[in-house]
Amino acid sequence: MAEARTIGLILAGGLARRMGGGDKTLKPLAGRPILAHVVDRLRGQCDDLLLNANGDPARLAAFGLPVVADGLPDFAGPLAGILAGLDWLTAHRPQTDWLLSVAADTPFIPGDLTVRLHQARTAAGMSLACAASGGRQHHAIGLWPAALREDLRRALAAGERRLGRWTQAQGVAVAEWPAEPIDPFFNVNTPEDLDEAERLLAGMA
Repeated sequence: MAEARTIGLILAGGLARRMGGGDKTLKPLAGRPILAHVVDRLRGQCDDLLLNANGDPARLAAFGLPVVADGLPDFAGPLAGILAGLDWLTAHRPQTDWLLSVAADTPFIPGDLTVRLHQARTAAGMSLACAASGGRQHHAIGLWPAALREDLRRALAAGERRLGRWTQAQGVAVAEWPAEPIDPFFNVNTPEDLDEAERLLAGMA
């Protein structure tokens, strides 16, 4: 468990265009939904879990997690999902200061994600932290303090949609993981990616 109380937010609010639309996170991977793999990898790392998804939440009821939709219309991107998560955190867990966001299509999330992100932001003296692998930063996989909620709301109201640009403007610490033998932040965007994830999981068995 992370040193600081942390709620995990799984971002599943996208349109999945490269997968042909629909809920790509419900597609089977090794006989279970992709989302189930993400949930399993986060459960021991956070005090509670939350889903960000748009549309009918009943389709996700089997996971037994609260579901929050974007507060902005037209699929405004991950920043809108993160704001929805921060609003839920403030309303339902006011004693918890941190939100950990991950993408719902990343089935290989590392078991030390939350702890290492907290270590990175503490060491750097910054409010935000994000993950990186193979020299590439993954801004959707990061820590968000409840204290920045209204700043994020104002940025979205002003038209900001680029997650990386906003986090860089705030100052963001980075924790890096090796990308070999498996990139822990491999994400399933296409049918070919799903095939590759199946192959990688088979190799881990």
